[in-house]
Amino acid sequence: MNAIVRNTEFVPLKNSSLPINKLKSSSSIIRWFWTISKNLRFQAFLNAVIGIVSVGLDFAFIWATKLCIDIATNRTTAFSLHQAALMLAVIMVCQIGIGFARRWIGALLGVRAQNRMQLKIFRQLLVSEWNGKERRHSGDVLNRLIRDVRDVTNVITETVPAALSVLTRLVGAFVFLYSMDAQLAMLIIVIVPVFLFVSRFYVRKMRTITRDIRNTDSDIQSILQESIQHRIILKTLERVGTMTDRLDATQQHLRQQVRHRTVFSSISGTLVSTGFATGYLITFLWGVHGIHQGIITYGMMIAFIQLVGQIQGPFREMTKFVPIIISAFTAGERLMELEDTPMEQEGTPIKFQGGVGLRLEHVSFQYDENERHILHDFSYDFPPGSSTAILGETGAGKTTLIRLILALLKPTEGKVEMYSKVQSAKFKVQSYASGECEMGGNQGAAQLSTSVSPLTRCNLVYVPQDNTLFSGTIRYNLLLGNPKATEEQMVAALKTACAEFVLSLPEGLDSRCGENGTGLSQGQAQRISIARALLRDGNVLLLDEATSALDTDTESRLLKNLTQWMRPEQTLLFVTHRHAVVDHCTQVLRLTRNPK
Repeated sequence: MNAIVRNTEFVPLKNSSLPINKLKSSSSIIRWFWTISKNLRFQAFLNAVIGIVSVGLDFAFIWATKLCIDIATNRTTAFSLHQAALMLAVIMVCQIGIGFARRWIGALLGVRAQNRMQLKIFRQLLVSEWNGKERRHSGDVLNRLIRDVRDVTNVITETVPAALSVLTRLVGAFVFLYSMDAQLAMLIIVIVPVFLFVSRFYVRKMRTITRDIRNTDSDIQSILQESIQHRIILKTLERVGTMTDRLDATQQHLRQQVRHRTVFSSISGTLVSTGFATGYLITFLWGVHGIHQGIITYGMMIAFIQLVGQIQGPFREMTKFVPIIISAFTAGERLMELEDTPMEQEGTPIKFQGGVGLRLEHVSFQYDENERHILHDFSYDFPPGSSTAILGETGAGKTTLIRLILALLKPTEGKVEMYSKVQSAKFKVQSYASGECEMGGNQGAAQLSTSVSPLTRCNLVYVPQDNTLFSGTIRYNLLLGNPKATEEQMVAALKTACAEFVLSLPEGLDSRCGENGTGLSQGQAQRISIARALLRDGNVLLLDEATSALDTDTESRLLKNLTQWMRPEQTLLFVTHRHAVVDHCTQVLRLTRNPK
């Protein structure tokens, strides 16, 4: 059975990243932080409690210091000097214990918090929809998964609790100082409205600068990743210098951005430090004047200086928190963009029992509405138990057809169905979603059909044309096809895929291969990929140029093995450029592209 379908030319997509989006509102980012912090709140609570206790101990230390000085200068006899010294020592021991607890919580719970968030977003990325256009570079995605996740978890578990303790310190120090000298307290606190006014401009400007720096940092990681991954191509094209120049130019751009941020933050920091120094000078002169007039004691002056430090310290900490929070807001925006990707349908897999067929009815598809159709009003039937050779020139839509069957892509028009014809007495479906399946037929026969979706992939066995081996052992790669596969099953799959060479390797199945199958030839890696697919339980086998790296004899032997391996009810779709495959198939589908 032959079919000729005329399609338009497929124009490959350019590898482009997302444009820089408009800054999201602070309220939307804060809501996102609250939602994402669900599993991080316990650690944040512990850190906040420890911070507040630490503030209380600091105030107790100031009070004990003042008490010791007042006792030594005969200003009070409420306690003996030995008692005051003991209290001071106990407070210091408690401070050391609190510091140890803070480091322990940060080291153990901090890693767990970061891992949880990274795992959540990682899984979400893997189950998100794939539309055939990778809009973000993998280097940029990795940068977000590593650096942005770290920034977000740190601000939730560390910075926010620290800000609460700083606020507690500020209020407590002001109240303490106000109880000792109201005029001095009001004079020192006047810096607050000025600080708040300046911070609004500072935050807005720093958010823009930080986002630009983070995007450039992602570009650098993308260049590094691509260059290392394709270094052989760069060598053979003699373009190592071109790529190093590109990296150098991007790094220079990053340095300029960092310099801009440093100048801006330095000027802002200098202005704040000038205000703090003025406050300290006023306090010192105020205390000297009080002692000279006999209004205050030496202990009070020491307390004044310490309390002013306790008031100014929070403001200094806030100047450090601002860039951290801004960086976290930027990281949150970038992670929110990842989460905006639509999710694939999830639920109970629809597993067919018996022969499975595929039917396409008036299917049209285009990768972009401004591009030509790859398939146009295309209809075809792959009956249960059939084997089909799919032929056609490059760009005719062969791979697109496979992606539609895999439900990686959705047709622009028409529908792609999976169906099974069985006798009613033997009719059995492991599970299917209510309302998605239809049953019909007569004379004791029934038909089950459903539109292809992520839930129907459990019926498919797919082998792509590219090298898809993961770094690790050959056994590890095979078990990705079926985690429960036995040694005998793996050996049988290797023999069927003409990959017996694995058994003669010194370490056999435990032989290691590098990234993308490094250490193996393309043909060897391709045969191991086929063996991995054969371990998967499915009634439809999809081979997309899966023998392109094999010689003619090996390919012929592999096709013969596959024919013997397949059960009568299994269906085979074989995308190929080689006409020799036709001899092993029951029908042929020829695709052509529209020259216009």
